[in-house]
Amino acid sequence: MTWGSWGKQLSKKEMASMIDFCVANNITTFDHADIYGAYTTEADFGKAFADSGLKRKEIQLISKCGIQDECENRPNKVKHYNYSKDYIIWSVEESLRNLNTDYLDLLLLHRPSPLMVAEEIAEAITILKKDGKIRDFGVSNFTPSQMDMIGLRMDIDVNQIEFSLTEHTAMYNGTLDFMMTSGIKPMAWSPLGSVFKEDTEQTRRIHKQLGALKDKYNATEDQLLLAWIMKHPSGFHPVVGTTTKERLQQAVAAAKINLETEDWFLILVAAQGHKVP
Repeated sequence: MTWGSWGKQLSKKEMASMIDFCVANNITTFDHADIYGAYTTEADFGKAFADSGLKRKEIQLISKCGIQDECENRPNKVKHYNYSKDYIIWSVEESLRNLNTDYLDLLLLHRPSPLMVAEEIAEAITILKKDGKIRDFGVSNFTPSQMDMIGLRMDIDVNQIEFSLTEHTAMYNGTLDFMMTSGIKPMAWSPLGSVFKEDTEQTRRIHKQLGALKDKYNATEDQLLLAWIMKHPSGFHPVVGTTTKERLQQAVAAAKINLETEDWFLILVAAQGHKVP
């Protein structure tokens, strides 16, 4: 969520307008975390949502918990993770209050902690589900072994990971294989990777290959990058961070692009700089 103080710094009116625009264009899921905007963005969004006039059932709200950062709003001595039962429950209740809602559609553990105790996490999640405060549960940035440990105690619905054409190690390190065999849905944060952020030999190869395919698919480079992710059989849901309305509409349209298999591999080869084995 780049709408708040860590991003575009939208006003309440601008944020309400953006919410309305998204829903009107079939973008109904909003990805939050308690930490965004130094623990301020959820409250900003909640106030804007209240002004939008939309009904709660028209949208889906995701939030994440666990990161305790050093900032004005949290008197921590050091950035750390907290997955105690009491903290998870408290964090969710804070997110509900800030987002002006009675429940989260999905709660994610933001990052794995070396000190997390699966049984304690499971106890918190069981209580939150029983009380109707969360509907689904997932993790973020978890490895297969970490998912396996948590998954023995409770069902994991989602793992949100960094995944893009320039960061696709999850295809090769067993992460996506584990998720597909375990029925865990993948979400991709930073789905455009470094393609538009860096000027390297890799990104130049990628731009050249995408440019050669743009006319064939009547698509922008952004759309081809998203279509490349969504071609993967795990069923990725990209988390798109832009606040540019045209690019949001293009992202929605990207879901209709079905890359041919050879074109998918041409794009992969451009990223890797060599043919597949």
